[in-house]
Amino acid sequence: MTATSYTRYERARIVGARALQISMGAPVLVRTAKIDPLDIALAEFDENRVPSTVRRQFGNTVEDL
Repeated sequence: MTATSYTRYERARIVGARALQISMGAPVLVRTAKIDPLDIALAEFDENRVPSTVRRQFGNTVEDL
């Protein structure tokens, strides 16, 4: 799945959650000179390296992205 297929709300939730994980000591998945956890999380998201699953519900059906 590409980063462009997420809604802006899903993107904000994913990047925010990943930034919190990084600030709490989680390993960084990309090489970067950035120090701020939010900037690192954005870099990971842009490179499709964020380990997350998004579940969307459409009526009675559920779609995992």
